[in-house]
Amino acid sequence: MEDESPPSQGVSVKVLEATLLSALKMLDVGKWPIFSLCSQEELKLIRQACVFGSAGNEVLYATENDEVFVLGMNCSGCLGTGDMQSTIEPRRLDSLCGKKIACLSYGSGPHVVLATEEGEVYTWGHNAYSQLGNGTTNHGFVPCQVSTNLVNKKVIEVACGSHHSMVLTSDGEVYTWGYNNSGQVGSGSTANQPIPRRVTSCLQNKIVVNIACGQMCSMAVVENGEVACGYAHTLVLTDEGQIYAWGANSYGQLGTGNKSNQSYPTTVVVDKDRVTEIAACHSAHTSAAKTQSGRVYMWGQCRGQSVILPHLTHFACTDDVFACFATPAVMWRLLSVEPDDHLTVAQSLKKEFDNPETADLKFLVDGKYIHVHKVLLKIRCEHFRSILNNDDEIIEMSEFSYPVYRAFLEYLYTDNIRLPPEDAIGLLDLATLYRENRLKKLCQQTIKQGICEENAIALLSAAVKYEAQDLEEFCFRFCINHLTVVTQTQGFAEMDHDLLKNFISKASRVGAFRN
Repeated sequence: MEDESPPSQGVSVKVLEATLLSALKMLDVGKWPIFSLCSQEELKLIRQACVFGSAGNEVLYATENDEVFVLGMNCSGCLGTGDMQSTIEPRRLDSLCGKKIACLSYGSGPHVVLATEEGEVYTWGHNAYSQLGNGTTNHGFVPCQVSTNLVNKKVIEVACGSHHSMVLTSDGEVYTWGYNNSGQVGSGSTANQPIPRRVTSCLQNKIVVNIACGQMCSMAVVENGEVACGYAHTLVLTDEGQIYAWGANSYGQLGTGNKSNQSYPTTVVVDKDRVTEIAACHSAHTSAAKTQSGRVYMWGQCRGQSVILPHLTHFACTDDVFACFATPAVMWRLLSVEPDDHLTVAQSLKKEFDNPETADLKFLVDGKYIHVHKVLLKIRCEHFRSILNNDDEIIEMSEFSYPVYRAFLEYLYTDNIRLPPEDAIGLLDLATLYRENRLKKLCQQTIKQGICEENAIALLSAAVKYEAQDLEEFCFRFCINHLTVVTQTQGFAEMDHDLLKNFISKASRVGAFRN
């Protein structure tokens, strides 16, 4: 009989990799009290979750196998189980199993609005104000698809107010329904709206990119930016990374240092770091923000206390603020973790950038090689279609720096750019030369996000040079808003004479030098 040999090192490594992968894919819901009803085995399978309800006492979650479960009080049938029975054990929602959840929101009834990755919309729960969009006021005890006026429309985002609902389609259209006592469905009247209808009026011929709801208000963003609505307050994040707030402030949820209500946008100061994410929820008076360096701040109603200025927490994400300090402890968004064991086409292409094992072409820039694939370059860029030959193996590039040209080639593989704003100017030059309009827009966005008093004049000069009118106007407005500091910088002192002359003239026209 042969001796039993120990498992090979390769097998051990594979087991370790599988364990780590499973851990990485787990959704961290430990701070949400309702999940204490679930076993550790059940928690390991959760990939998406949303805690809602008047006391954070209901939850819907999806597992790695796309099974959907619910748990909790079941007020107004909001668990979708077909009855109004509460449950302390997870119950499976068969009608939603296998349908990949893209987004979810909930109202105060509560009612629930869910969109799948296919763009289908399902609603259930409280319906006294027709917030389910099915044309009735009967409560919905099971998820039902909403199709009226949404046939052949792919919904990509959903939002709920107290008793009204709002969805955004892939073509930038907004549809609303439900309670309308304050005109929150945007129909031009205050009559309740029983079925989805497109919001036209102010949104006519505009492409909407984001939506949000407060208790009795609705917001839509028609250009790059973010909006988050609380119970009766609104937060706005600009492309400069600054927060503005307005609305009710009885708990300090505006973060302005007092409890006075504001009827117009007021700046919220969060340290000196750039803010990248804001969070609020119509069920609570709590606000949160995350900065570029990963710091998380909270303010407003925090466990009964009124925090009137942004307070630095020890949390790693804004979701934990709502788990530990919001009243009720509900989620401001659907928490999700994406499986990463399967590479999409886009991920595969990204992985092959600068891979010498598969590349058939090298660019020599500043003495360094960048490995690429001719066929991809020809597919992605008109410039390369006209210059590349089948027998090319090495191409020397002297017109642009290594960081700039590498960023350009990487963009062709990823559709994204990774450059500091100063280098993005060089990439903007390349994009202009190669007539890559989308890349040109990305460069402008990167420059906008990295603008500060010290580099504002240099970025303004670049915008003028490359005829980037939108960026030029943005840089000009930034300079005007920070005029005192900008005019004391080295960049302003070394400003081109013609540019300085035009700057002063334009600044005078907008009243920058008035006392």
